[in-house]
Amino acid sequence: MAGRRLAVRKTYKLYIGGAFPRSESGRSYPVTDPDGEVIARPARASRKDLRDAVRAARAASGGWAGATAYNRGQVLYRVAELMEGRRDQFVDELSSLGDDRPEPQVDAAIDRWVWYAGWSDKVHHVLGTVNPVAGPYFNFTFPEPTGVVGVVAPEEPALLGLVSRLAPAVVSGNSVVLIASESRPLPAVTLTEVLATSDVPGGVINVLTGHKAELIPWLASHMDVNAIDLSGAPADLVPAAEEAAAANVKRTIRDGGGDYFDPTAQSPYAITDFMEMKTVWHPMGA
Repeated sequence: MAGRRLAVRKTYKLYIGGAFPRSESGRSYPVTDPDGEVIARPARASRKDLRDAVRAARAASGGWAGATAYNRGQVLYRVAELMEGRRDQFVDELSSLGDDRPEPQVDAAIDRWVWYAGWSDKVHHVLGTVNPVAGPYFNFTFPEPTGVVGVVAPEEPALLGLVSRLAPAVVSGNSVVLIASESRPLPAVTLTEVLATSDVPGGVINVLTGHKAELIPWLASHMDVNAIDLSGAPADLVPAAEEAAAANVKRTIRDGGGDYFDPTAQSPYAITDFMEMKTVWHPMGA
């Protein structure tokens, strides 16, 4: 008679440049369920891991920004399709972490990803403009990607909060280094598995798990990061992070919290938070 089969336990890794490296430090940290039982040991990213993620994001930035808006929308919609295929896995992970609304959260996260994907080829038309000028020339203002963006995901809701901050940053052509929820990182790791099997080019989205108190100061002070979203940063870390970001005039964004399930948590203006407005003069008839 065959013996009892042992379960294949999951090894949680980082997601950098389209690959799944272990933390160079070899460290991990425990994640517990509501009863205090350890259910996972995700990687605890180091400063070098963060530098590697920024380097990967910068390398991928030009190609992603140079893709057509229509193509980016298709690529990101494919992510939503794959998330739908892993719906039960996301629900199970959120349930194991004690989330009291796992199914509505997963459905809302997928719908939100679709919503932002649909804005990829529309945001320029809605928020760009032709400015009235007195003279024989045209004056256009239009949004363009900022570059490499750091995103600190909210602690809760772990999946919907992450998608609500990640999707508007990446849809316009930015590449992203994301720090996942520290207490509930499992949905973020599953999302990296979705990204790895999607059409999103490696390096466009990089996901780190670990301690925010370690990672946020390094991300805020990194000179090759153009903007940082501190929406998921603990309040006591925000002033120092904003001061560090000022060293290279890094744009800082905070969404102010609120209910991520509310429809008002999605907005085209969340996309332009991560974009620069460019004004161009063009002679008439040229």
